[in-house]
Amino acid sequence: MLFPGVAGERFAVRNSGAVAVVEGVGDHGCEYMTGGTVVVLGEAGRNFAAGMSGGIAFVYDEAGDFDKRCNLSMVALEAVPEEEQTTEVKGVLDTHGRVRVNHIEARDEYLLRILIENHVRYTGSTRGQQILDQWSSARSKFVKVMPLEYRRALAEMAAEQQLAQVA
Repeated sequence: MLFPGVAGERFAVRNSGAVAVVEGVGDHGCEYMTGGTVVVLGEAGRNFAAGMSGGIAFVYDEAGDFDKRCNLSMVALEAVPEEEQTTEVKGVLDTHGRVRVNHIEARDEYLLRILIENHVRYTGSTRGQQILDQWSSARSKFVKVMPLEYRRALAEMAAEQQLAQVA
């Protein structure tokens, strides 16, 4: 789901697998989210991620104060590290305009950039284009919202897959 403009309150509440890009959200964004990926290219209202147990969100925190509006009881806020793009990940993510997400294989920076590029391509978003035009500095203003239990579960799954490959 690609939405030019700002979404209202409770955007992506109970999201269980959808991928969405918006240019801002009201209060209670990603509340009780259990899966999927949400990218917010602007301001997020208060109580963001309350009860969020799965999926990931990326919020463009231009003012550097998102932590004051995010409910940190079940999530951690992380920087989006600069990472190398890999052809393998590109094949997983971008197929004819549709986006498939595998949080174990995808690198954060590349996933985020592909989602914003698709948002610009299909909506004509000037906000998204401004961020892409300044990517080297804009990337560091994104905050990754990661549920604590989801991170633990992904780490366990990755460890199990590694053991299975060795065996």
